[in-house]
Amino acid sequence: MKNTIIYVIAVIAATGGLLFGFDTGVISGAIPFFQKDFGLDNSMVELVTSAGLVGAILGALFCGKITDILGRKVVILASAVIFTIGALWSGFAPSIEQLIIARLFLGIAIGVSSFAVPLYIAEISPANKRGSLVSMFQLMITIGVLASYLSDLMFADEGDMSCWRPMFYIGVVPALILLIGMAFMPESPRWLISRGRDEEGKSVLARIEGNEAMEDSYKTIKNELIKSEKDKSGIKELMKPWLRNAVIIGVGIMFFQQFVGINTVIYYSPKIFLMAGFDGAVSAIWAAVGVGVVNLLFTIVSVYFVDRLGRRKLYFTGLTGIFVSLLLLGICFTHFSYLREMGKWLSIILVFVYVAFYAISIGPLGWLIISEVFPQKVRGLGSSLGSLSVWVFNTVVTFTFFKIVKAFTVEGTEIYLDGENLGNPAGAFWFYAIVALAAIIWGYFYVPETKGVTLEKIEEYWRKGGKPRHLR
Repeated sequence: MKNTIIYVIAVIAATGGLLFGFDTGVISGAIPFFQKDFGLDNSMVELVTSAGLVGAILGALFCGKITDILGRKVVILASAVIFTIGALWSGFAPSIEQLIIARLFLGIAIGVSSFAVPLYIAEISPANKRGSLVSMFQLMITIGVLASYLSDLMFADEGDMSCWRPMFYIGVVPALILLIGMAFMPESPRWLISRGRDEEGKSVLARIEGNEAMEDSYKTIKNELIKSEKDKSGIKELMKPWLRNAVIIGVGIMFFQQFVGINTVIYYSPKIFLMAGFDGAVSAIWAAVGVGVVNLLFTIVSVYFVDRLGRRKLYFTGLTGIFVSLLLLGICFTHFSYLREMGKWLSIILVFVYVAFYAISIGPLGWLIISEVFPQKVRGLGSSLGSLSVWVFNTVVTFTFFKIVKAFTVEGTEIYLDGENLGNPAGAFWFYAIVALAAIIWGYFYVPETKGVTLEKIEEYWRKGGKPRHLR
C-alpha cells in the first residue's frame, strides 16, 4: 500500500514536469506559424523563445528561499496557477509584444517547478527508490514535449497562420491537473520536521515508508538537523568549503546538460529538419514528433536503470553516445549537397540517436543529482541555484543557436530555404560535441554515485570532506 502512495504522490507532483515539457516544446511547432502571422525574422523568433527562459531564470532566482520558508507544496501550487494564466495569455496575445510578455510570465512557473518538483519528490522518496521516482520528473518532461508536438500537429494548418493560438491554449489542461492533484498531496516530511512540525512529518513518513521504517528515518533526519543547527540557510552557507563540491556539481552538471545543445533540437527541431530537406512546416513537425517519441522511450529506459546501474554508468554511456552522434551529425550536414535524399534521412536518424543517449543520461540525471547533493538546511536554495544555472545556460544556447550556425558555416556549404541563406548547422553540432567531450572528463571527477545513499548520508559525506567520485 505504501509503495502505491509513493508512486501516486510522485506522478501527481511530476505533472509539473509535464507542464515544463509542454510549454518548452509547444513553441517549436508554433514558431513557423506565428513567425509568418506577425512577420518576424529569426532574431525576433529567438527573442520570443528566450522570453520564456528569462522568466524561468527569474522563477529559479527568487523562489529558492521562498521554497525553504513556505514549503515545497505551496510553491508547486503557485506555479500551477501561473501555468494556467500563462497558457491562456500566450494563446490570446494580440501582438508580438504581448506574446513575449506572456511567455516571460509563463517562464516563471517553469523556473519554479523545475527545482521545486524534483526537490519535493526527492524528499518524499525512500533512498532505494529515489532515483527512479525523481527521474519521473524528466519522464514527464518528455511526455510533455511529445504531447506538445502532437498538439502542434493536431492544430497545424498551413492555410491558417493563426493556428498557433490553440497550441498554447491546450496547456491549461495539465496545469489544472497539477493544481487539483497537488491540493490533496502531503507536504515534504523533511521540510515539516525542519520547521519543527515533527508530528506532521512523522505522519507523512508513516504513510510512505510504514511505521517501522518511519522511526529510523525520523531519527536520521532529526540527527542531521541537530548537526546543522548552527548552520545558516542563506547563500553564504552555500559558499562554505564543505559545500564547495555540491555547488560545483549542481552548476556544472546543468552547464553540460544544456551546452551539449539539446534544446536547440527541442525548440528548433522543425527548423533543423527543414534545413535537412523536409518539405513544409507540417512534415517537419512530424519529424519533431519522432524526436519526442525517442525522448520519451529512452527516458523510460533511464528511469528503469538509474537505481539498478547507478548514476555514473548511465552518465558516461550517454555522454559518449552524445559526442559520437554530434560528430557524425556535423559530418552529415557538411556533405549535405552530396548526400541529398540520403542526407535527409541520415540527419534524422542521427538526431534520434543523439536524443536517445541524452534521454538515458544527463537529461534526467541533472535534475536528479541537484535534488540529492545539497543538505536539508539549504536544499531549496541549492536546488534553485542548479535550476537557475540551467535556465541561464539554456537561454544562452537558445539565443545563440542561429548565430553560431551562421558564424561556423563554411563557405560553400550554405543551405537555402525559400531563397533565404540559413547557414549550415554542422559547425554548431561540432561545437556541442567538444562540450560533450569536456563533460566526460569533468564527470570522471565530479559525478557522484548516489544510488541507494540516503540524503542524510550524502550530507554527512560532504561534511567529512569526501571527494565526489568516491561517494558510494
